Amino acid sequence: MSLAKYHKKRDFTKTPEPRGNAEAAGLNRFVIQKHAASRLHYDFRLELAGTLKSWAVPKGVPYKKGEKHLAVEVEDHPVSYIDFEGTIPKGQYGGGTVMVWDLGHYEPLSEHPLKDLAAGKLHFVLHGEKLHGKWYLVRLRDEKNWLLVRGHDDMKPISKALDDTSALSGRTMEAIGRTDKVWDSNRAEQTKTLSEKHPGSNECFPSFVEPMKARLALRPPAGKWIYEVKFDGFRALAFKKGNSARLLSRNDKDFGRRFPDILKAVAALAPDDLIMDGEIVALDKEGRSSFQLLQAYDLGQEKPPIIYYVFDLLRFEGENLQHQPLAERKENLKNALGDASGLIRYSASLEADVNTLLKEAQRFGLEGLIGKRANSIYEPGRRSGAWIKLKLHHEQEMVIGGFTDPEGSRHSFGSLLVGYYEKNQLLCAGKVGTGFDEPLLRSLAARFKSLSASACPFVNLPEKKAGRYGAGITLAEMRRCHWLNPVLVCQVRYSEWTRDGKLRHPVFLGLRDDKAAKEVVRERPE
Repeated sequence: MSLAKYHKKRDFTKTPEPRGNAEAAGLNRFVIQKHAASRLHYDFRLELAGTLKSWAVPKGVPYKKGEKHLAVEVEDHPVSYIDFEGTIPKGQYGGGTVMVWDLGHYEPLSEHPLKDLAAGKLHFVLHGEKLHGKWYLVRLRDEKNWLLVRGHDDMKPISKALDDTSALSGRTMEAIGRTDKVWDSNRAEQTKTLSEKHPGSNECFPSFVEPMKARLALRPPAGKWIYEVKFDGFRALAFKKGNSARLLSRNDKDFGRRFPDILKAVAALAPDDLIMDGEIVALDKEGRSSFQLLQAYDLGQEKPPIIYYVFDLLRFEGENLQHQPLAERKENLKNALGDASGLIRYSASLEADVNTLLKEAQRFGLEGLIGKRANSIYEPGRRSGAWIKLKLHHEQEMVIGGFTDPEGSRHSFGSLLVGYYEKNQLLCAGKVGTGFDEPLLRSLAARFKSLSASACPFVNLPEKKAGRYGAGITLAEMRRCHWLNPVLVCQVRYSEWTRDGKLRHPVFLGLRDDKAAKEVVRERPE
């Protein structure tokens, strides 16, 4: 593929767009950019053969099965354009505001997508932040004009608010248009920087990187994937610069004081400059990670072995590795750890068929597996679909919004009322009444005192249904509930979701202060 037309149309001394060059075989990424040029339209781009094949789609992506929208083929763009967001100056080609409307990976539904495209028809599945499902491109008689067709069941249209929200930065078109600053591919709003630089490096040493996230999947997908054990603990990033080290949670909280032995082990590593991603876990007698044991450790009840399993290397000796393929990063990580302390362990890839691995994980009582595309880059803060989680047990983070009075011999409280956010509203998912021991009851009750609220935080309570109210609470019980400011997050195990959106047989596993309540949503497998 050639970028000659792309280069010819642009003056790179005036436009902030990346110049770029054709690259080697890509990662099957896609991006849709909302572009307020002379006319508002959407630019649809597929990574193919080292460039971004591109179409201008005036009406945007179709959502109904069989619906067709015109897509006008334009010049190929460089792969580095995939996270371009900013303002192209007036007078330049395509002058106006550009937003990364959606991005992720696509799955060609044939072995030879380049040949299919040349023949005039390409089927694919999009796995994006906003778009999911099948579409296809069909060329019309005029070779520049194509149709973008929804080829699956109907998809719920994107809301007006989400349509005006960047999948990359969370900004609106107006907010992007207020600045001439190009949106940095290093995601500057998510990666804070320090002033010091490693010798020989042009990159500042980051003080925080928001971890890449995994999507919940129903079954193993096709393609080349690397599988690892899914740990049941706290996600943690380790930073080492010279003689200093830091251990941070996924929401930038200090873990060093909480896990001082792990921090010392990070500081004792041989490399002088590195950033690692991993999970802090408590191990039971069989060597399995246990979130309940981690909770007991936090309360000072038990002293299980605390281990930091690391599975990714984001930076090494001044070099940012986030754009290296995963397989290379893991190999570099293994070499970087060398003879590390027993408190830091390398999370190796599992060598076997994924279905065999799932059976073995079930036999050993593990939580599940994490799958990662072997050639995937590290995408800070994103849940692009390049990483997935296959769960053997149903667990989910929940927000605590209230509690009921104790009954019988129990003290402090009876059950917790928990829920999750949907469209910025807190929905109740039921009551959790098991999983507590005496110290935990007292500890939680003490925290509730400062969080008391006068009004119910759940928008679906009360919800009258067959003489009962939402989450199985009668009107009389509603009057006796104690409401809380919904800021505490907990981990809950359950058997299934009921048809009316409630948890069946929920069990409390522990509190999570490494995640903000507003981030808790219902996980739905893909």
